Amino acid sequence: MNDWRIYRGAGLPHDGVRRLPPPPPWRDFASSGPDAGAGTDPSAARRLGVLRRLVENHHPRPEEVEAVNAALYLRRPLLVTGNPGTGKSTLAHAVAHELGLGRVLRWPIVSRSTLHDGLYHYDAIARLQDVQLERAGGGSGTGEVRQRRSIGSYVRLGPLGTALLPAAQPRVLLVDELDKGDLDLPNDLLNVLEEGEYRLPELERIADLEPEVDVLTDDGGRALIGGGRVRCTTFPLIVLTSNGERDFPAALLRRCIQLNLEPPGEEQLTAMVRAHLGDDAVTDGDALIQRFLDREPGEVIAADQLLNALFLTQHAPRTERVTRERLADMLMQPLDRPR
Repeated sequence: MNDWRIYRGAGLPHDGVRRLPPPPPWRDFASSGPDAGAGTDPSAARRLGVLRRLVENHHPRPEEVEAVNAALYLRRPLLVTGNPGTGKSTLAHAVAHELGLGRVLRWPIVSRSTLHDGLYHYDAIARLQDVQLERAGGGSGTGEVRQRRSIGSYVRLGPLGTALLPAAQPRVLLVDELDKGDLDLPNDLLNVLEEGEYRLPELERIADLEPEVDVLTDDGGRALIGGGRVRCTTFPLIVLTSNGERDFPAALLRRCIQLNLEPPGEEQLTAMVRAHLGDDAVTDGDALIQRFLDREPGEVIAADQLLNALFLTQHAPRTERVTRERLADMLMQPLDRPR
């Protein structure tokens, strides 16, 4: 069939959605990829490529490798700055995959994010409601003891709080787009990043009655918290990303290894396309890849825009050349150009 369109704008109902092909690998939320083992992080599969060759053929620049190793050796956070789509977040997944450090913990920063969000959340309202329901039901003394011991069911550690749990190997934590957060957040992070510990006052207050409390973690597990305090034994690899939309205080910069990511070159770009779309996409999409590489100096086009254009034009191979070019123009508009 020559018509690649699912929605035709004709106004008449039809069952064309059944022809919708599988999603792009980086937008497949139902699968971790054909070669992913048990326990594989689906987010990592989407970012690294379902063929698992983006990591093996990643060809990072020497400065990227050196910065990651400096952060590992010095037990310091890695602050990665660069334009959108340069692979800042992917770097965290690549390191975790190569070193076998497990699932990447992710803390996406928004304008309302606070340090407390990253450390833990105590649901006092839910606990109060459960107590009231038990009293209304005429709970016995045994029920009251059970309720008193279940405070951990109302405490969930955040991504940063989970990363700081004692462990034999470092966890990888991605603090994504720190520059989107409140102006005070970088300063609020200083003490935790320096000391590698934090307190849970709700658990400290009952430490004499419950020296250890079993709480929920950000990755769906459970952990024992002793005395209401968490102190890391192995400092995590914390990757802070920024699009460079604002400057950070010197106190934060002093505590971080800084890395500026340039847009991917031809070798990195080819490996990225091959990892997500296979060898044919590299050959068939040569013109689009070259167009990406030949963009004007300073023009911001993200690598995932190129992947989108390659994927969509792959599924419209028999349409008119002008249509494919129009699709590519729509999907590869510079991000820094006024509309």
